[in-house]
Amino acid sequence: MNKVLSFVKKWTLLCAMLVGSVLYLLFSDVPLLQPMGDVMGPALVEMVPYVIFALLYVTFCKIDISNLRPRAWHFWLQFIRTTISAFFVLLMMYFAEGDVKLVLEGCFICFICPTAASAAVVTEKLGGSIASLTVYTLIANIVTSIIIPLFFPMVEKSADITFLFAFGMIMRRVVTVLLLPLCLALLTRRYLPKVAGAIKRRKNLAFYMWAFNLSIVTGMTVHNIVDAEVGGITLLLLLILPLFVCLVQFAIGKWVGGFFGDRVSAGQALGQKNTIVGIWLTVTFLNPVAAVAPGAYVLWQNLVNSWQLWCKEKYGYLKW
Repeated sequence: MNKVLSFVKKWTLLCAMLVGSVLYLLFSDVPLLQPMGDVMGPALVEMVPYVIFALLYVTFCKIDISNLRPRAWHFWLQFIRTTISAFFVLLMMYFAEGDVKLVLEGCFICFICPTAASAAVVTEKLGGSIASLTVYTLIANIVTSIIIPLFFPMVEKSADITFLFAFGMIMRRVVTVLLLPLCLALLTRRYLPKVAGAIKRRKNLAFYMWAFNLSIVTGMTVHNIVDAEVGGITLLLLLILPLFVCLVQFAIGKWVGGFFGDRVSAGQALGQKNTIVGIWLTVTFLNPVAAVAPGAYVLWQNLVNSWQLWCKEKYGYLKW
């Protein structure tokens, strides 16, 4: 039993993904369990933003407000992300239709979608700066709201999305999921320091909350993959190419962050994506089938995170 618990602690994210996948398949494919799955599935999905709110509040209670300031690498990564996204737009304008464009759309959305708010949780475990990543996440969401209405109509002619709509849609999510827990945490530190201190002592609380959330998100991802109406080779590309996109973004982030002494935070900033927003954007404005790619991305990014966490625990530092 101790060996099992030790394995779960070392590979928490991997175990969360396995649990989410197995439970989804059980409650969707076993006739006896399907009625329960039809009720519990939507209820769990609705829990996701509330769990993210809670885990960010716990994480932000550890932030010193004096550290909340922009860094040079924040803007370098935005420039790189925007440039790569523009390159994919040009490719899709050349490949105007067919499965090639579909695969390119999947990769494109993996680049353009903003940083996951919950990236701060993993960043803390890896020894990065929560404050620096939080500021980057705010900047990334603002930039995303600007470039989406510029790029999407070039990708899909039917993508009727205005700047005000994109800005309002993304900023509404930022305010409810990111800014509110941040403000609440800073108020707790200021006026209820004992409560903030008690939360800070629960070092892994936010991490295990994220693992619970990850199991739900993984179930959603498996659902999108299973229900995808696309040919075998195209589906395989939509599943495999996000792995290379993921590795490239982590590598670029770490490379840029290395010049500013913040490799861990910069790597997570560019590599760990808000794939829920990415999936929603794809289904709403682009080819819905391409949503398989950001769904697969969430699995790859958490496998990378699991490996990084294992290295951190085993060696005391990251090997990459």
